[in-house]
Amino acid sequence: MINCIIVDDEAHAIDVLRHYIRSIRQLNLIASFTRPTEAITFLNGQQVDLIFLDIHMPEISGIDFIQTIRHENYHFILTTAYREFALDGFDLGVIDYLIKPIPLTRFLQAVTKAQKIINLQNADRIKNSIDNDYFMVKAQTKGKIIKIKLSDIDYIEGMKNYIAFHHNGNRTLALSTMKDIEGKLPEEHFIRVQKSFIIALNKITALDGNRVMLQDVSSEILIGETYRQHFLETIKKKQIL
Repeated sequence: MINCIIVDDEAHAIDVLRHYIRSIRQLNLIASFTRPTEAITFLNGQQVDLIFLDIHMPEISGIDFIQTIRHENYHFILTTAYREFALDGFDLGVIDYLIKPIPLTRFLQAVTKAQKIINLQNADRIKNSIDNDYFMVKAQTKGKIIKIKLSDIDYIEGMKNYIAFHHNGNRTLALSTMKDIEGKLPEEHFIRVQKSFIIALNKITALDGNRVMLQDVSSEILIGETYRQHFLETIKKKQIL
């Protein structure tokens, strides 16, 4: 979901953009403003990805607005009746520049471009997050602690009072429970498929009925009936056919 706001001193222009935005499932309009100063205040502490920004406004121009805030934290689509500001906008790295009155087809082109850029950046951020995240696990050898990167984990197996991390062809035991470790794993990367198994979603290579095959893992893992529906709903989000 892409959180967005509208900043435009004309109420009618806001109404048009609001109507367009509501027709796109991935966009989430969280606020609109006719005064740019109020928008600047609102941005403090808010998670906003995309800003639809008018250029010609009485208090602060759209260009001044971008220069006032930390614009590297946001993406912009400029909306204006004035073509002459386009170069200034692109110099500041805006995604697109829409001339009023804005046709829906042109709006959709700009949003598609924004979605690709934002989704790619989000994917890179998530990947970097998991690549840099890890567990420090006490090994069976006294005094030894092993670092296990989340990105290296193939699956986790429950074994009574222990869990076994299967990672890069290795198996490391830790004194913990499945419930405890499940709560510490990012749900966008790991999913529980039965009472005794949690698997890494990015290691899945194939599904065959109620069996899951994982990359570089010879044994198949069975999907438990209790976890089957949630698992299939998660996988369906990635399915194209």
